[in-house]
Amino acid sequence: MSYEDKLSKYMQIAEYFKREILEGKISPGDKLLSENEIVEKFKVSRHTVRQAFMELEKDKYIYKEQGKGTFCSYLQSENKANKKTVAVLTTYISNYIFPAIISGIEDVLSSSGYSLLLFNTNNEKNKEAEYLQKIMEHDVVGLIVEPTMSALENVNLEYYKRLSDKNIPYIFMNANYEELDSPYIVMDDVEGGYVLTKYLIQLGHKNIAGIFKSDDLQGVNRKIGYAKALSEFSIPINETIIGKYKTNEEVFSTYEFTSNLLRRNERPTAIVCYNDQVAIHALQAIRDEGLRVPEDISIVSYDDSYIATATEVKLTTVRHPKDEMGRRAARFLLDIVEGRVEKPYYVYKPELIVRNSAMNVK
Repeated sequence: MSYEDKLSKYMQIAEYFKREILEGKISPGDKLLSENEIVEKFKVSRHTVRQAFMELEKDKYIYKEQGKGTFCSYLQSENKANKKTVAVLTTYISNYIFPAIISGIEDVLSSSGYSLLLFNTNNEKNKEAEYLQKIMEHDVVGLIVEPTMSALENVNLEYYKRLSDKNIPYIFMNANYEELDSPYIVMDDVEGGYVLTKYLIQLGHKNIAGIFKSDDLQGVNRKIGYAKALSEFSIPINETIIGKYKTNEEVFSTYEFTSNLLRRNERPTAIVCYNDQVAIHALQAIRDEGLRVPEDISIVSYDDSYIATATEVKLTTVRHPKDEMGRRAARFLLDIVEGRVEKPYYVYKPELIVRNSAMNVK
């Protein structure tokens, strides 16, 4: 198990019990589940459970009694007097680049005397609404949030307005809702899509396919960058070789689209993928068709996640700042909370990481 995976499970368990305690589902003096019960519930190792318990004990949520078990020690009045809590609402927690982002946030918050209350929407609008409501019910000093399905209509606008009414500052991460004049920290995804496509063009590719997510702004903007590079080099944009998918369609849709691309009479010589996860699905489809990367077809992707180097094909990709973005988002929010700045903004420029998944066109 990778470091990121191990960290994500530990954080999931710790935050689960924090939420149960904060919401009053576990009261002071209540006995928690045993280690064995938690191992079974979350399908993790005893070591991971102990890591979660160490975090909870450090923050005085629990205490242990030899031979009796683990008990809730949290007292809400004491916590409100002595704890400063920041809420973090992301689309995902437990996989891909998100554990590193959250780890960066947590490091800055804990070193500054703040605790973290963590939620994830699974990129579902109804869950975003539910958790924004819960966050407003807690005594939080601020919120770091990754918008859910950010390319679609912001049906939860009222909740963000209520945050402002309650003087709870928030900062967007990875994307932002344009109708809200709020601080954000994002990547220049248009430039990122452009850089990837231009790199392939410079290798001699002209028949370049693309696979992009359609319900997040990151995917929309990366596709804009892709089209920009093609136009700049006078390469016609062929919509039939551009795949678009929604959150719940990723695995099947991207695999099938790639398979169909490869069966065309004039198959593309290269594919620009929305991220490394999509590139892995495309890579599997290419293998299943008996073709090779990069000898038969080149692939480039986005994020430079741990899976970019997890197979024999090492992906050429744009680096996502991950831990660094998390740290900067946390520092920005604390600057707002503590009155040093009002509306900080930051845009990361893309950095191309060249590996062996693309080569000169034959």
